[in-house]
Amino acid sequence: MRAAVLHETGQEKLEVHDGVETPATGPGQVRIRLRAASLCHSDLSAMSGVLPQPAPFVPGHEGAGEVVEVGAGVTGLAVGDRVIVCWMPPCGACPSCLRGEGNLCLAAFAHMGTPNYRHDGEDVFGFSATGTFAEESVVAAGCAVKIPDDVPYEVAALIGCGVTTGVGAAVNTAKVPPGSTVAVIGCGGVGIAAIQGAKVCGAAQILAVDPVPARRAWALRFGATEAVHPDELNDAKARITGGEGFDYAFEVVGRSATVRAAYDAVRRGGALVVVGAGAMDDNAQFNMFELFFNEKRVLPSLYGGADVPATYRKVIELWRAGRLDLEGMVTHHVPLEHVNDAIEQMRTGEALRTVIDINTGQDA
Repeated sequence: MRAAVLHETGQEKLEVHDGVETPATGPGQVRIRLRAASLCHSDLSAMSGVLPQPAPFVPGHEGAGEVVEVGAGVTGLAVGDRVIVCWMPPCGACPSCLRGEGNLCLAAFAHMGTPNYRHDGEDVFGFSATGTFAEESVVAAGCAVKIPDDVPYEVAALIGCGVTTGVGAAVNTAKVPPGSTVAVIGCGGVGIAAIQGAKVCGAAQILAVDPVPARRAWALRFGATEAVHPDELNDAKARITGGEGFDYAFEVVGRSATVRAAYDAVRRGGALVVVGAGAMDDNAQFNMFELFFNEKRVLPSLYGGADVPATYRKVIELWRAGRLDLEGMVTHHVPLEHVNDAIEQMRTGEALRTVIDINTGQDA
């Protein structure tokens, strides 16, 4: 079996190997034949060490495929089922899950220290206990969320993380009211999904902020009413809101500097929604007086801010209704052996989302 492996944290490129092995499908597990995976910026953060992930590992956590084997004790899944790979599945029984906050469930972390693969006699982990840059993966059954057969694999892969994260931040976490003014800082795949989510909610003005011209153009295509360079944010705030500030600002970069910029862009009584995944040693700073006096809410949003499978279903229904353009977010396709092209496309801003086509010789 082929898989793309990062052997040491900090390496710039992946190595695509034949002969990668998966463990036998054990109790409570399923084997998935991956059909599509997409590259998310969190994969690059794990490769660089910004996000903690032991190496060697197979990157990728946005993926979709079909179940080819079901382990003992697994219910609700059968061979042939089309599934999204869920990198942090809710257990359904912990206090977070019972409150309807399955995105905060920590049960999945129990699997993250267990290798998903072997190569040349060495254990190889899967990123977030999945690792979708491979032809097959054996995962906990909760990581395989069954979806309808009419959802294309490339669309399902995007829903697995980036789209759910961005749309959910607007719909579930912020609950953007109709007529609101919104700024979105960072217009990669997750930022574009947040823009689409704000549009679905009925936001009147959606300002996209990004230094890359291509991303600003994409933002306008997907629902932003205006797109500016970060240096132009303050001028746009003055023009659009009369200097008061936006009702909501979404930070989709994962850096303290952009969190601060987003906080400053929000009006008194508005909300900063933190969507970007940042480093543990990058500290955002606020003084105690401004937190009290301005009454700006700080709303972190993890994996869509609600029960994950429920948000998957919500996104699929909005896509079916034509309210979300997910196919249009896929700007590039590459085969697995060219996965490093996808990495370069994301680093340079050339791609919005690159789909890695896997096992494409079979009917989709």
